[in-house]
Amino acid sequence: MSTQVTDLHLVRDQLLVRRKKLEAATTKSHAVNLVQLLEEVDKALERVEIGSFGECEACKGAMETERLLADPLARFCLECLNPAEQRALEQDLQLASRIQAGLLPRQDLAIAGWKTSYHYEPAGPVSGDYCDLLHDGKHLYFMVGDVSGKGIAASMLMANLHATFRVLVPSGLPLNQLVERANRIFCGSTLPTQYATLIVGKADEYGTVEICNGGHPGPVHVSPKGVNVVQSEGLPIGLFHDQKFSTTMLKVAPGEALVVYTDGVSEAENPDGAQYSDSAFNTLLRECHALSSREIIERCIREVLAFRAGLPRLDDQTILALQFSPDGHFSRQH
Repeated sequence: MSTQVTDLHLVRDQLLVRRKKLEAATTKSHAVNLVQLLEEVDKALERVEIGSFGECEACKGAMETERLLADPLARFCLECLNPAEQRALEQDLQLASRIQAGLLPRQDLAIAGWKTSYHYEPAGPVSGDYCDLLHDGKHLYFMVGDVSGKGIAASMLMANLHATFRVLVPSGLPLNQLVERANRIFCGSTLPTQYATLIVGKADEYGTVEICNGGHPGPVHVSPKGVNVVQSEGLPIGLFHDQKFSTTMLKVAPGEALVVYTDGVSEAENPDGAQYSDSAFNTLLRECHALSSREIIERCIREVLAFRAGLPRLDDQTILALQFSPDGHFSRQH
């Protein structure tokens, strides 16, 4: 019996919603596939009631929690899938990976006086990290986030955030209201256990930047004087439907940069089990004040790779660098 799935009532509610929709559909059409799906939902609900939900029917071991949240009808763990099912899953993952790659912004964009570069590296085939850049004709919007969990379920929520901000940014809402609206949408489309930390920034061609932080590691302002972490006490999005968000303003001088990252960078581990840490990352960034956005990214990746000393990534890693470079800039929208 699986003890990994701790929120069985949430899974049960999810299954009941699906059952209601399927039951309504079968009253209009008695298609074989709808009837079979309804039977599978009923069997899954029965497993929840008797306490065997999450137990692989083949090996009796615990199934992968992430997979169950994404597909509550699953009955076998990954190791017990037959060859045809394994191939189908691999193809789905490959397709999901290609789709996710297509959601990323173009590399090394120069927009509204800012030069941008990023590094985006999933721990597996797909990532729960979120990274995007948008230009509304006047401002550069930048978003970096980290969805709770890993795998396909987290990647689906990442795509949800991507679509949400692509729709909301052109509305021209004030930044705090933009994030509040996105939070309400996110709450309405996720389970109560799911949330995301998030940075949303709005930069103009004069170096003025407004930042809204939803529980994410603070962005780092890199200048010849050193580094300044833009602190915030905001909560992650997805926790409360009506939560409010505030913003912070700062001025970035020509040549200075902002660096936003996910905790997969600061929590990278070395062979001794020690984490890289935010403080080590900030120390590194102090040495990057004269570098371009692309050079900052390359320097950071080299440092983290050296720290890991060959160990595999334990989490998705994203780093975004934005350097204010007003001279000779050009606007280009993704």
